[in-house]
Amino acid sequence: MLTVLFFGPVLLGLALLSFGRLLGTRSFLIASVVPLIAFGWAVAQATGVLDGDVPTATLEWVPALGLDIDLRLDGFSLLFVLLVAGIGTLVQIYAFQYFPKDREEVHRLAGLLLVFTAAMLALVTSANLLVLFVAWELTSITSYLLIGWTDKDPKARASALQALLTTGLGGIAMLGGFVLIGQAAGTYDIAALAAHPPTGTTVEVGLVLVLLGAFTKSAQFPFSAWLPGAMVAPTPVSAFLHSATMVKAGVYLIARFAPIFAAQGIWRPLVLTVGLLTMLTGGWHALHQYDLKRILAFGTVSQLGFMVVLFGAG
Repeated sequence: MLTVLFFGPVLLGLALLSFGRLLGTRSFLIASVVPLIAFGWAVAQATGVLDGDVPTATLEWVPALGLDIDLRLDGFSLLFVLLVAGIGTLVQIYAFQYFPKDREEVHRLAGLLLVFTAAMLALVTSANLLVLFVAWELTSITSYLLIGWTDKDPKARASALQALLTTGLGGIAMLGGFVLIGQAAGTYDIAALAAHPPTGTTVEVGLVLVLLGAFTKSAQFPFSAWLPGAMVAPTPVSAFLHSATMVKAGVYLIARFAPIFAAQGIWRPLVLTVGLLTMLTGGWHALHQYDLKRILAFGTVSQLGFMVVLFGAG
């Protein structure tokens, strides 16, 4: 499980980054094999998962702190693995046709897309809050490199920095929330939190910080501006990161926490308010755009708000 969902994509991605120059656009075809394998593996696991047989994997990471890399494939994670791996495969194949055969440095893009795919797969299968945070920040770093891939374009560099600062600072706030919740509960294991949800003022403060991280990642109001700016990236990057996968990470986190903490006083009012504002403002801005990618960007923002409202309503 660790090899298929994380180490395989990371290692091949780094190999393409370092040694893929001679492959040119063929790098995308090679890169498409790994998410395709992950997709096939997830399909093979589906029957067992839906019957309640949840695969897990553990790798010792920081023994002194008792911190392990724990992955868990339950039904909700399975849905997101299929989405990330399936769309990741299609985007790599699309990129092979999208870029001219003589375009230089495309191997770097193929490699970065694979590393990003690994980060997303680790994020949606993390069984531990701290491991989830590490995967969360890895998506921010790789998205920064992908958005700013055309590094000679000042607009691309500025948009990449804006995305990194917005999602990165939100991620730091989220880490603070994880620590508060984990210390209050005595565990960072998500399944243990679901079995015995902690309560109290400390937990409510932690939830606000966690939601702040989720709102920045999924471009919720008032943090929506970075997503339209990030559309300056090449179309395959925009399709994968900002329409299909990365921006869903915040929605995934809200959905994962909702059954555990929806009864906490601050949760539902905050999630519903922010989601509604995002849905309405995103749709309003989309109506006033003329550039196709910006229409898509603001439409995506609006739909992200819609999904947040659904999970806030319960």
